[in-house]
Amino acid sequence: MPVLPAGLDGPDITVADRRWNRAVPRPARLVARAVDAALQATGCHGPVTVVLADDRTVARMNWRHRGRNKPTNVLTFEYAPAHAGGGIWGGDIIIAFETVAREAHAAGRTMAAHLAHLVIHGVLHLAGHDHHHPGEAREMEMLEARTLSGLGVANPWKPGRMATTRGTRS
Repeated sequence: MPVLPAGLDGPDITVADRRWNRAVPRPARLVARAVDAALQATGCHGPVTVVLADDRTVARMNWRHRGRNKPTNVLTFEYAPAHAGGGIWGGDIIIAFETVAREAHAAGRTMAAHLAHLVIHGVLHLAGHDHHHPGEAREMEMLEARTLSGLGVANPWKPGRMATTRGTRS
C-alpha cells in the first residue's frame, strides 16, 4: 500500500459551521493535534480530512451512506480499507456540532475534550479499529484513552471522571 509521510502539512480541516469557533478555542488546532496523536498511536500515515459540520449535514450523509435518517456524532469514510492492498490510506471524518454539544453537556465534558475524543475515534476507525464486539470495543476504548491522555484529556470511559483539556475545566 502506498504510504504518504505523516505530518508534512497536517490534516485538511474545514470548520463548516462557525459555532465550532465559539464553542471550542481554536478548533482547527485541537483537531490537528488529535489527528497527529491518533496517527502516531496507530502507526498509520496518510491524508486525513476533518470537517466540523452540523447535524443537518451529517444526517444527510448518514442517510445517503448508511441508510440512517438521523445525525450521529461522527462519520468516517476510508479512501481505501486499512487492510486492503493498493490505494492510499486515509479518509474523511465529519463531525456534527449539535450532537457533540448535546453529548458533551450530558456527560459533563467540555466540547473541546469531546471533540478531541471523536477525532481520535474517527482516525482509529480509518485505521481499521471497530467496536461492534465487546473485545474490539474495549481495545478501541483503551487506545482512545491512552491517546487522549497524551493530549491532557481525561479518560472518557472512567465513571465519575470529567474530561478536560489542559488549561481548561469542564
